[in-house]
Amino acid sequence: MTATLTTAAPRPSRARARLQGAALGITAWLAGILFVLPILWMVLTSFHSEADAATNPPSVAASLTLDSYRQFFGVGGGASPWPSLINSATASVASTLLTLLLALPAAYALSIRPVKKWTDVLFFFLSTKMLPLVAGLLPIYLFAKNAGLLDNIWALVVLYTAMNLPIAVWMMQSFLSEVPVAIIEAAQIDGARLPTILWRVVAPIALPGIAATSLICFIFSWNDLLFARVLSGVVAETAPVFLTGFITSQGLFLAKVCAASLVISLPVLAAGFAAQDKLVQGLSLGAVK
Repeated sequence: MTATLTTAAPRPSRARARLQGAALGITAWLAGILFVLPILWMVLTSFHSEADAATNPPSVAASLTLDSYRQFFGVGGGASPWPSLINSATASVASTLLTLLLALPAAYALSIRPVKKWTDVLFFFLSTKMLPLVAGLLPIYLFAKNAGLLDNIWALVVLYTAMNLPIAVWMMQSFLSEVPVAIIEAAQIDGARLPTILWRVVAPIALPGIAATSLICFIFSWNDLLFARVLSGVVAETAPVFLTGFITSQGLFLAKVCAASLVISLPVLAAGFAAQDKLVQGLSLGAVK
């Protein structure tokens, strides 16, 4: 009778594990620098004059100036960006709130109180995002023209709501599926109606998911250029459309474009920074696993 001896695989030493951790840390830092480098270059270029920004190769050590920001804000003449920024804020915030008001009950019906063939419903919602935006541009333009909604900020609000609603319902369904059904049943036993359950029971528990959904909808609405360019004019001009005004037949004003891009990106960056903890918690609930 022979006995077989099995030996466990040797564990990596602490030095090797420490070396692997250092290598992963360096790789993460390099990847982060590669992602941030274009933004840092844009910030630096925005503080250069147009002559220094247009040099080839770029002049990194050129003198810094605030002329591009002064021209962007209309100091000393020129168009003011405030109406466009206000229009973008109005369209983005209003459409995000309206999207959440519609997505929360729909996600509740698809997750906590599922309807029949709820997976087919979710696929139908998601299939609406498969259509290229430019394919629906002409019908939407003709509808807005015949309805007298061209150059109307509320037309953009309705359009952004319709564009963001499918992805919002898809995300919210995954978030609400994590809500314990026992808590909802206890609220129903206490006599709570559906609006009370949604507002006081479901919403606080799913707050990280709601924050993640609202931030994504806000970003999509704020960054839209295609529909805003076609459907808006002078009254409803948004910030991305105003940004394209710096690209003229006279040439590309690179420093002004960088300054304008940085200012227009600040609301999105501020919203993401303020909701970063809720965003991480929401995305970890299972929406994008």
